[in-house]
Amino acid sequence: MIRLMPSTEDTIAAIATPIGQAGIGIVRISGPESLEIAKTVFKPKTIQPLFKSHRLYMGYICDPSSGDIIDEVLLSFMAAPNSYTREDVVEVNSHSGYALLSKILAILMSLGARMARPGEFTQRAFLNGRIDLTQAEAVVDLMNARSERGLVLAAQQIRGAIKKDTEALRKKAIHILAHAEAAIDFPEDDIEHIFRDQGAKSIEEDLLQPIAILIKSHANRIWVDGINTVIVGRVNSGKSSLLNRLLDEPRAIVTDIPGTTRDVIESTLNISGIPLRIMDTAGLRKAKDEVERLGIHLTRQKTAEADLLLIVIDRSRPLNPDDLDILTQCRNRKALVVMNKIDLPSATGHTENDDLLNRFQTVEISALTGEGIDRLKKAIKDCILEDGALEVTTSHAIPNLRHREALKAARECFENAVINAQTSAPMEIVAFELRSGLEHLGEITGQTTDDEVLDSIFSQFCLGK
Repeated sequence: MIRLMPSTEDTIAAIATPIGQAGIGIVRISGPESLEIAKTVFKPKTIQPLFKSHRLYMGYICDPSSGDIIDEVLLSFMAAPNSYTREDVVEVNSHSGYALLSKILAILMSLGARMARPGEFTQRAFLNGRIDLTQAEAVVDLMNARSERGLVLAAQQIRGAIKKDTEALRKKAIHILAHAEAAIDFPEDDIEHIFRDQGAKSIEEDLLQPIAILIKSHANRIWVDGINTVIVGRVNSGKSSLLNRLLDEPRAIVTDIPGTTRDVIESTLNISGIPLRIMDTAGLRKAKDEVERLGIHLTRQKTAEADLLLIVIDRSRPLNPDDLDILTQCRNRKALVVMNKIDLPSATGHTENDDLLNRFQTVEISALTGEGIDRLKKAIKDCILEDGALEVTTSHAIPNLRHREALKAARECFENAVINAQTSAPMEIVAFELRSGLEHLGEITGQTTDDEVLDSIFSQFCLGK
């Protein structure tokens, strides 16, 4: 269901810190009534403050309906436009705890504030022009970053790395479009002939080449998003043992009983700075009961969604149809074959299935003793980085999937403009393609993005952000 774009004329409130036991909790208010609501609930320890902007005041939060003191707090007021949302913002710093924070929030709402929607504070910052859409998305990246390099890249985006590159492209496209429209408006001045030669060259050099670089740099999103990695194999091949060895903790139950793992067990692992969302799955075989059948179905689903597969084979047992089925299904995927149990005698040998196995890079390990785990980690790193991601932190803009799709759409339009400019196509068509490309570039920063897309982006935020 599509939500209507929320009004920015009312006052919103939300708990801005995670619920739980902690030193402090923060309740945030934004909107035109923020200060008046704060004055109603705040009782200062000393004389009544003047509430100057960007000051902290010590006092108590009171329930105006009863006069009861709820908590001793620090209250800060940030006057518009010098606040996160460019509206009047008040933050109540209280002690933490679900009951306490919920009580404070309920009092604020009883005085006219409404509950903020997920991401609505950042959405107001965007709508009020403090940040563009790429910077808003970077807030989510910063909160979700799973590696140090991911934090650096998200911070660069918050500072406007993608915005800067996109605006540079838009300025060049507008300049080229102006020449194309001049050729339409003044056909007698031979501008069209000049444009068909020089304009096409400018589109190639000033638009298509930089866009190609940006699209390629999307590979570096691994530092922010991580790699969706699934451990797959037949029952009792050592998948759970491998997960525990990689995490260096007993995360999954390991027994000699086939089919112990019935569900997907997920954790986070960092290899050479690359964040991996790694999942142990149910062993693949003909299911013995309904629970195992559901687990195997989930395994196949996660396998289809994976960025990287670790196919675990028990080398102490001959390859069987389950092994071969897994290898066949994964032959065109990014995958490593993990030959487990090198602490036991090998029973795989050379067979007619060698051609299938040779499609994959193979690493031999013992999940029981840890032998070969360092080799496996290096192989995982090399396999991930072969797609063109940089090992070192880059200062260039790193587009996310939404940005990349908009760039690809813009590229197609600009390519069409080049083709039409170099042929006898009417200049009106050339100008149309250039304007379409401009619109796609505007989608990146939010200049030409519809409300449905905006709603989808901000719904990813937590409450209070």
